[in-house]
Amino acid sequence: MSELTFRLGSREFDARSRLVMAIVNRTPDSFYDKGATWREDAAMDRVREVVAQGADIVDIGGIKAAPGVEIGADEEKARVVDFVAAVRAEHPDLLISVDTWRASVGRAVLEVGADILNDAWGGADPELVVVAAEFDAAVVCTHTGGVTPRTRPHRIEYDDVVESVGQSLVAQADRAVSVGVARERIIIDPAHDFGKNSWHSLEVTRRLGDLVALDWPLLVSLSNKDFVGEALDLPVGERLTGTLAATAISAWHGAHIYRVHEVVETRQVLDMVSVISGDLPPARTARGLA
Repeated sequence: MSELTFRLGSREFDARSRLVMAIVNRTPDSFYDKGATWREDAAMDRVREVVAQGADIVDIGGIKAAPGVEIGADEEKARVVDFVAAVRAEHPDLLISVDTWRASVGRAVLEVGADILNDAWGGADPELVVVAAEFDAAVVCTHTGGVTPRTRPHRIEYDDVVESVGQSLVAQADRAVSVGVARERIIIDPAHDFGKNSWHSLEVTRRLGDLVALDWPLLVSLSNKDFVGEALDLPVGERLTGTLAATAISAWHGAHIYRVHEVVETRQVLDMVSVISGDLPPARTARGLA
């Protein structure tokens, strides 16, 4: 068993941790929920729901990842900063992540109580990790193949996609350490679909153990992604079973954090993998013993 430990907020986790990060969109046009939590009251209801379902972390985002209407930093702040403050006030012990690549937005949300900056676009703003260091916050480093934020990949090629992902993530993590982010507060994310076609994302999943072996806490964002849809030829809305299969494989390989839409189903899959692997005792054992 790895001696890996990592810290989020004031809490410490180890290599056996399998944490659920629930997605909370403050956008009118997200690919999955189509704006269901765009209004602040609906978004707060979503936070209450996922907390009750057992989410360890909420990941709040103000811009959808796909191409769309240009959203400036001021508009992004308007969507997320006051909301983060409200979540922090209602849930003082909840781990709060914010999905942003902008340092100015990162600073604003850390000032009101966020714990994690989820840099989904692979260091597009190099000052983001500097801000994370200033606030002793956690940061997620992602592999995007160097694409511009909010663009789709087009015929990107890798000699070895897993090797490229690993090199990029270690380089980003090392830079974060060099500017002052605590090593135990750095998370890596291979970023399925980002800068990758479905063949790439499937190979990353198949060889995820190579990335776990880099000895950084590993986040996977698999939920309802296109590589799941293309693997099974299913549209958004019908990808839960495929998502959970990829989740189980990732858990078996040793990933630590799972960014998801469906908390209950994911929690059950992760707990089942933990019980099978011996990292968690069964909830009860009576069969053949009573």
